[in-house]
Amino acid sequence: MSKLWTSAAEALQDVLHDGMTLAVGGFGLSGVPVDLVDAVRDSGVKNLTIVSNNMGVDGKGLGVLIEAGQVAKVVASYVGENKLFAAQFLSGKLEVEFNPQGTLAERLRAGGAGIPAFYTKTGVGTPVAEGKPHAEFDGETYVQERSIVADVSLVRAHLSDTDGNLVYRWTARNFNPVVATAGRTTIAEVEQVVDTGAIDPNHIVTPGVYVQRVVRADDRLKDIEQRTVRPRPMAAAAAK
Repeated sequence: MSKLWTSAAEALQDVLHDGMTLAVGGFGLSGVPVDLVDAVRDSGVKNLTIVSNNMGVDGKGLGVLIEAGQVAKVVASYVGENKLFAAQFLSGKLEVEFNPQGTLAERLRAGGAGIPAFYTKTGVGTPVAEGKPHAEFDGETYVQERSIVADVSLVRAHLSDTDGNLVYRWTARNFNPVVATAGRTTIAEVEQVVDTGAIDPNHIVTPGVYVQRVVRADDRLKDIEQRTVRPRPMAAAAAK
Protein backbone atom coordinates (compact mmCIF):
# COMPACT_ATOMS: atom_id res chain seq x y z
CA MET A 1 0.00 0.00 0.00
CA SER A 2 1.45 3.36 -1.06
CA LYS A 3 2.30 5.85 1.67
CA LEU A 4 2.16 8.78 -0.78
CA TRP A 5 -0.26 11.61 0.09
CA THR A 6 -1.33 14.40 -2.23
CA SER A 7 -0.22 17.39 -0.15
CA ALA A 8 1.45 18.44 3.08
CA ALA A 9 -1.83 19.82 4.43
CA GLU A 10 -3.64 16.54 3.76
CA ALA A 11 -0.86 14.47 5.36
CA LEU A 12 -1.06 16.57 8.55
CA GLN A 13 -4.78 17.18 8.86
CA ASP A 14 -5.59 14.39 11.32
CA VAL A 15 -2.38 14.31 13.40
CA LEU A 16 -2.00 17.91 14.59
CA HIS A 17 -3.37 19.14 17.91
CA ASP A 18 -2.65 21.93 20.39
CA GLY A 19 0.10 21.25 22.90
CA MET A 20 1.79 18.50 20.88
CA THR A 21 5.50 17.84 20.44
CA LEU A 22 6.90 18.15 16.91
CA ALA A 23 10.40 16.97 16.01
CA VAL A 24 11.62 18.66 12.83
CA GLY A 25 14.65 17.80 10.72
CA GLY A 26 17.12 20.21 9.19
CA PHE A 27 20.44 21.88 9.88
CA GLY A 28 20.34 25.66 9.54
CA LEU A 29 18.08 26.09 6.54
CA SER A 30 19.35 22.91 4.86
CA GLY A 31 17.08 19.90 4.77
CA VAL A 32 14.15 21.64 6.43
CA PRO A 33 10.71 20.23 5.46
CA VAL A 34 9.44 23.68 4.52
CA ASP A 35 6.16 22.56 2.93
CA LEU A 36 5.22 20.61 6.05
CA VAL A 37 6.28 23.49 8.33
CA ASP A 38 4.15 25.91 6.28
CA ALA A 39 1.22 23.50 6.55
CA VAL A 40 1.64 23.41 10.35
CA ARG A 41 1.54 27.21 10.38
CA ASP A 42 -1.56 27.31 8.18
CA SER A 43 -3.35 24.81 10.43
CA GLY A 44 -3.34 27.29 13.32
CA VAL A 45 -2.28 24.66 15.87
CA LYS A 46 -0.70 26.29 18.94
CA ASN A 47 1.23 25.77 22.18
CA LEU A 48 3.69 23.55 20.32
CA THR A 49 6.89 22.07 21.69
CA ILE A 50 9.41 22.05 18.83
CA VAL A 51 12.42 19.75 18.93
CA SER A 52 14.97 20.69 16.29
CA ASN A 53 18.66 21.47 15.94
CA ASN A 54 17.77 25.13 15.43
CA MET A 55 14.77 27.37 14.80
CA GLY A 56 15.65 28.72 11.37
CA VAL A 57 15.88 32.47 10.80
CA ASP A 58 13.30 35.23 10.89
CA GLY A 59 10.58 34.41 8.37
CA LYS A 60 12.20 31.21 7.11
CA GLY A 61 12.21 27.58 8.19
CA LEU A 62 10.80 27.10 11.67
CA GLY A 63 10.97 30.86 12.08
CA VAL A 64 7.49 31.06 10.51
CA LEU A 65 6.01 29.22 13.51
CA ILE A 66 7.71 31.65 15.90
CA GLU A 67 6.27 34.57 13.93
CA ALA A 68 2.79 33.04 14.05
CA GLY A 69 2.97 32.69 17.85
CA GLN A 70 2.38 28.94 17.72
CA VAL A 71 5.42 27.80 19.73
CA ALA A 72 5.43 27.51 23.52
CA LYS A 73 8.69 25.61 24.03
CA VAL A 74 11.81 24.87 22.01
CA VAL A 75 14.31 22.04 22.55
CA ALA A 76 17.35 22.93 20.45
CA SER A 77 21.12 23.25 20.37
CA TYR A 78 21.46 26.55 18.48
CA VAL A 79 19.14 29.53 18.09
CA GLY A 80 21.48 32.40 17.24
CA GLU A 81 20.14 33.35 13.79
CA ASN A 82 16.57 34.19 14.83
CA LYS A 83 16.08 37.66 16.33
CA LEU A 84 12.38 37.19 17.10
CA PHE A 85 13.17 33.93 18.86
CA ALA A 86 15.72 35.74 21.04
CA ALA A 87 13.23 38.51 21.84
CA GLN A 88 10.51 36.02 22.85
CA PHE A 89 12.98 34.03 24.95
CA LEU A 90 14.34 37.09 26.77
CA SER A 91 10.82 38.38 27.44
CA GLY A 92 9.78 35.05 28.97
CA LYS A 93 7.21 34.30 26.30
CA LEU A 94 9.10 31.26 25.01
CA GLU A 95 10.48 28.40 27.10
CA VAL A 96 13.82 27.09 25.86
CA GLU A 97 15.65 23.88 26.72
CA PHE A 98 19.20 24.06 25.41
CA ASN A 99 21.03 20.85 24.51
CA PRO A 100 24.58 20.24 23.34
CA GLN A 101 24.26 19.29 19.68
CA GLY A 102 25.52 15.73 20.05
CA THR A 103 23.33 15.19 23.10
CA LEU A 104 20.26 16.34 21.18
CA ALA A 105 21.07 13.99 18.31
CA GLU A 106 21.52 11.09 20.73
CA ARG A 107 18.29 11.90 22.61
CA LEU A 108 16.41 11.60 19.32
CA ARG A 109 18.29 8.47 18.26
CA ALA A 110 17.65 6.87 21.65
CA GLY A 111 13.96 7.69 21.40
CA GLY A 112 13.77 5.94 18.06
CA ALA A 113 15.63 2.93 19.44
CA GLY A 114 13.39 2.53 22.48
CA ILE A 115 16.10 3.57 24.95
CA PRO A 116 14.54 5.69 27.74
CA ALA A 117 17.76 7.36 28.95
CA PHE A 118 21.55 7.34 28.66
CA TYR A 119 24.62 8.87 30.31
CA THR A 120 27.08 11.31 28.78
CA LYS A 121 30.02 13.41 29.99
CA THR A 122 28.91 16.35 27.86
CA GLY A 123 27.52 19.13 30.02
CA VAL A 124 28.75 17.86 33.38
CA GLY A 125 29.50 20.81 35.63
CA THR A 126 27.45 23.25 33.53
CA PRO A 127 23.85 24.54 33.76
CA VAL A 128 22.89 21.86 31.21
CA ALA A 129 23.37 19.20 33.91
CA GLU A 130 21.56 20.97 36.74
CA GLY A 131 18.78 18.92 38.32
CA LYS A 132 19.64 15.77 36.35
CA PRO A 133 20.84 12.46 37.84
CA HIS A 134 24.58 11.86 37.82
CA ALA A 135 26.55 8.64 38.01
CA GLU A 136 30.18 7.59 38.07
CA PHE A 137 31.59 5.14 35.52
CA ASP A 138 35.27 4.14 35.51
CA GLY A 139 36.15 7.07 37.73
CA GLU A 140 34.41 9.67 35.53
CA THR A 141 31.19 11.59 36.26
CA TYR A 142 28.36 11.40 33.75
CA VAL A 143 24.96 13.09 33.52
CA GLN A 144 21.76 11.27 32.63
CA GLU A 145 19.79 12.50 29.60
CA ARG A 146 16.28 11.34 28.73
CA SER A 147 15.42 10.25 25.22
CA ILE A 148 12.94 12.15 23.04
CA VAL A 149 9.87 10.67 21.40
CA ALA A 150 7.77 13.18 19.45
CA ASP A 151 4.07 12.99 18.68
CA VAL A 152 4.95 13.73 15.05
CA SER A 153 8.28 13.95 13.21
CA LEU A 154 8.64 16.03 10.05
CA VAL A 155 11.61 15.34 7.79
CA ARG A 156 12.95 16.25 4.36
CA ALA A 157 14.62 13.72 2.07
CA HIS A 158 15.93 13.76 -1.45
CA LEU A 159 14.43 10.45 -2.54
CA SER A 160 11.70 8.09 -1.40
CA ASP A 161 9.90 5.10 -2.78
CA THR A 162 6.18 4.53 -2.24
CA ASP A 163 6.97 2.43 0.85
CA GLY A 164 8.69 5.41 2.53
CA ASN A 165 12.31 4.25 2.29
CA LEU A 166 14.35 7.47 2.39
CA VAL A 167 17.65 8.71 0.93
CA TYR A 168 19.13 12.08 1.97
CA ARG A 169 21.66 14.39 0.33
CA TRP A 170 24.51 16.38 1.85
CA THR A 171 23.73 18.49 4.93
CA ALA A 172 20.12 17.27 5.04
CA ARG A 173 21.48 13.99 6.42
CA ASN A 174 22.68 15.62 9.66
CA PHE A 175 19.48 15.54 11.74
CA ASN A 176 16.72 14.19 9.50
CA PRO A 177 17.57 10.49 10.03
CA VAL A 178 17.40 10.65 13.84
CA VAL A 179 14.28 12.83 13.74
CA ALA A 180 12.63 10.33 11.40
CA THR A 181 12.98 7.47 13.88
CA ALA A 182 11.88 9.50 16.94
CA GLY A 183 8.28 10.20 15.91
CA ARG A 184 5.19 8.18 16.77
CA THR A 185 4.06 9.35 13.33
CA THR A 186 6.70 10.39 10.78
CA ILE A 187 5.89 12.36 7.65
CA ALA A 188 8.53 12.81 4.97
CA GLU A 189 8.63 15.60 2.41
CA VAL A 190 10.71 14.41 -0.54
CA GLU A 191 12.03 15.82 -3.79
CA GLN A 192 11.64 12.63 -5.83
CA VAL A 193 9.35 9.62 -5.47
CA VAL A 194 10.03 6.32 -7.24
CA ASP A 195 8.36 2.92 -7.26
CA THR A 196 9.12 0.45 -4.50
CA GLY A 197 12.23 -1.55 -5.40
CA ALA A 198 13.78 1.24 -7.48
CA ILE A 199 16.20 2.29 -4.70
CA ASP A 200 19.31 0.20 -4.10
CA PRO A 201 18.82 -1.22 -0.57
CA ASN A 202 22.45 -0.28 0.20
CA HIS A 203 21.58 3.39 -0.31
CA ILE A 204 18.54 3.55 1.97
CA VAL A 205 19.24 5.60 5.11
CA THR A 206 15.82 5.55 6.81
CA PRO A 207 13.86 2.31 6.31
CA GLY A 208 10.21 2.77 5.44
CA VAL A 209 9.11 1.04 8.65
CA TYR A 210 9.78 4.37 10.40
CA VAL A 211 7.81 6.48 7.90
CA GLN A 212 4.01 6.55 7.80
CA ARG A 213 3.38 9.22 5.16
CA VAL A 214 5.22 10.76 2.18
CA VAL A 215 4.48 13.95 0.26
CA ARG A 216 6.22 15.42 -2.79
CA ALA A 217 8.00 18.68 -2.04
CA ASP A 218 6.98 21.79 -3.94
CA ASP A 219 9.51 23.09 -6.43
CA ARG A 220 10.85 26.22 -4.76
CA LEU A 221 14.12 28.09 -4.42
CA LYS A 222 16.18 26.71 -1.54
CA ASP A 223 17.08 29.30 1.06
CA ILE A 224 20.67 29.88 2.17
CA GLU A 225 21.20 30.86 5.80
CA GLN A 226 24.37 32.87 5.22
CA ARG A 227 25.71 33.40 1.73
CA THR A 228 29.51 33.47 1.63
CA VAL A 229 31.29 33.86 -1.71
CA ARG A 230 34.83 34.47 -2.87
CA PRO A 231 35.70 37.61 -4.84
CA ARG A 232 35.61 37.06 -8.59
CA PRO A 233 39.20 36.91 -9.97
CA MET A 234 38.71 39.87 -12.32
CA ALA A 235 37.12 42.00 -9.64
CA ALA A 236 39.88 41.17 -7.16
CA ALA A 237 42.56 42.05 -9.71
CA ALA A 238 40.86 45.38 -10.53
CA ALA A 239 40.74 46.28 -6.85
CA LYS A 240 44.54 46.07 -6.53
